[in-house]
Amino acid sequence: MKRREFIAGLGGLVTSPIIARAQPADRIRRIAVLMDSPQDDRGRPRLVAFIQGLMDLGWNEGRDLTFEIRWGANTPERSRTLASELMALNPDVVLTSGSTATGAMRQLSTTMPIVFALVADPVGAGFVDSLSRPGRNVTGFTLFEYTLAAKWLELLQEIAPNIKRVGVLRDAGVAAGAGQFGVIQAAAPSFGVEVRALSLSDADEIQRTMTAFAPGPNDGLIVTATPLAGIHREQIIALANKLRLPSVFAYRHFVSAGGLVSYGPDLIYPFRRAATYVSRLLRGEKAADLPVQAPTSYELAINVRTAKALNLILPPALLARADEVIE
Repeated sequence: MKRREFIAGLGGLVTSPIIARAQPADRIRRIAVLMDSPQDDRGRPRLVAFIQGLMDLGWNEGRDLTFEIRWGANTPERSRTLASELMALNPDVVLTSGSTATGAMRQLSTTMPIVFALVADPVGAGFVDSLSRPGRNVTGFTLFEYTLAAKWLELLQEIAPNIKRVGVLRDAGVAAGAGQFGVIQAAAPSFGVEVRALSLSDADEIQRTMTAFAPGPNDGLIVTATPLAGIHREQIIALANKLRLPSVFAYRHFVSAGGLVSYGPDLIYPFRRAATYVSRLLRGEKAADLPVQAPTSYELAINVRTAKALNLILPPALLARADEVIE
């Protein structure tokens, strides 16, 4: 979608008047945005939060900022294509969403300032030297800390106390896939369960590995945070429910689509936080000096309809602490 078509579709949000500190008026700065999500009800609010954040800091689209936006950078091939398009425009700062999009932009430039959101392991992926001192042209906001993965296992046992074997869908091709699985594997003995890694590289493999894992009476499923899970969301949810696997997901939109339980970060707020870093970079600070920041809160969502279909009785205490319950 063209930039002005998108801005017009925000119902005046981006062009509404804001009283704020004046910004340098010598030239219009170009912000490139590479989103790993599609331009849908999940992706658009993230971009709106980013643009609104810049407005609140005194920047104004058309007066001192222009945006170049690309959507759906959720595979290496598409990410490289879209990243090349954006780099050719010589932006002042780049905002990326997710590890795949960030990696594609990072491969094209070691000097262009890049601010990422929703990256699980920026150190393991080689984007930054450390969280406190990125040391390069990249900084941003992590998706979560790996220790969160142990919470998924805890939730799964809370939902299904008799669980003994857990399949873990993860992307073995990225550092975050190994990191999340490693935490779950290390925590498994304390919960008295066996864990098994399941690959999700494509639809055929998902069908094959989940069916082969086919549950016994005490099996469950954890779907880790990875763009591939998002791409195959409907298939994974349908299979998990067909196989009657109590399942825990990383993101709330899986529960909205019929998944059982999710626990993970707010996927919109990091984009508003990213606006503060983009603003600081436009004012002359260096990405190497801006520490990578972690999420400040996590959300628990539960689909009661799915629980009933799986004949699960959810603990009242679990329902009471949920941020969202789908009846």
